[in-house]
Amino acid sequence: MTRYHTWIAVLLALAGFVVSWIVIHHGRFVPGQMIDTPIYAHYAGMMKRGLVPYRDFIEVYPPLALPVFALPGLLAGTSFHVYTQIFQLMMMLCGMAAVGLATVVLVDQKPERRRLVAGVAIGALMPVLMGSVILSRYDLWPTALTAAALVALWLGSSRTGFAFIGLGFAAKAYPIVILPIALIYVWRSEGRRRALQCIGVFVAVVLAWFLPFVIASPHGVWASITNQSGRPLQIESMGASLWLFAHQVLGTHVSTYFTHGSDNLYGHPPSDFAVVMSVIQAAALLAIYFFYAAGEATRERLLAASTAAVCAFIVFDRVLSPQYLIWLVPLAMMVPGRRGLRAVGLLALAMLLTQVWFPRDYPLLKHFLPLESWAVIARNIVLLALFGALAWPDVPIWRSIRSVISQFTTASKVAPVPQFDEA
Repeated sequence: MTRYHTWIAVLLALAGFVVSWIVIHHGRFVPGQMIDTPIYAHYAGMMKRGLVPYRDFIEVYPPLALPVFALPGLLAGTSFHVYTQIFQLMMMLCGMAAVGLATVVLVDQKPERRRLVAGVAIGALMPVLMGSVILSRYDLWPTALTAAALVALWLGSSRTGFAFIGLGFAAKAYPIVILPIALIYVWRSEGRRRALQCIGVFVAVVLAWFLPFVIASPHGVWASITNQSGRPLQIESMGASLWLFAHQVLGTHVSTYFTHGSDNLYGHPPSDFAVVMSVIQAAALLAIYFFYAAGEATRERLLAASTAAVCAFIVFDRVLSPQYLIWLVPLAMMVPGRRGLRAVGLLALAMLLTQVWFPRDYPLLKHFLPLESWAVIARNIVLLALFGALAWPDVPIWRSIRSVISQFTTASKVAPVPQFDEA
């Protein structure tokens, strides 16, 4: 496709995104909103008074989230209404950046028409598919940084790509799961020296954002990390679906309690199962890394494996907040071929199912009413199918094992592993 077609596709995606953003400010999207902007505004107010995050007040977000919270506070004065408007404008621009960048990569793949239409459509309709949650969460910021990282790697700017992975990690932890895949890709396509340079860039970027706060308050930074890593089983998570199913089918007792900013299942069995979910999450990520290493280091496989890794992080996490699906939209847009087409369809369905209970009917879910409970279960099944569509190996398992072993036991260049159709 020509540069003209690229611009047309990008402009259509961006125009659709803006229209969708306007739509969710009206009608059914307005009632019952659950917003996080008061928390962000509170942090901004404390920083304006000269208080240092992590040292003078508890901060649960990574350092690169702070500028997104602080800038609207500097411009809005004391008006929370103005703060909200500025914050939403910033998030809209981040969303446009993520969708626009993903569209560039999508068009560059020269996809068939239905794949192109599906990719542009989910980017353009992301606000409508996500609902009002997209307005008051800062997740579009790390989403844009992660999309920029993969676009840079796609275009051959590996060090820039690793710099953006570092920025994404400093804004929200999840982009770290892409790092091993990117490292394998660069090591095998550009050599060990360039891979080591890229790791150096990543470390430098992360230290630039974390080190000042670690020096100011190491205990505060550590408390921020442990506060997120030790969370219980949240009511919307994949693991919690087992308890929701048992309650609806068998009538077993289930209850919730509020901590760490979320509603979680109460009792020892759910708490113990949260550990199991973390083990499954780690195993899923390791499997993705293994099968990526077993195949060719192509740009197309880089996009598919990176999206699968982020999906695994979301699906098998102890917490599955609705806004996490925002992370996947530009990544799913870039996944090549029929695998990408299936991913786009499943992700759109998962986002629509989430709106059955969130945000307006979230209180009904906390009382475990049937419609909302089954909607959570159905959404999580769809996400599990999405993970399967993204992570299913494109080479036979036995051949993957043999390929990886040979790479570690021989110094010679490994012959390319044949690619198989994903259907």
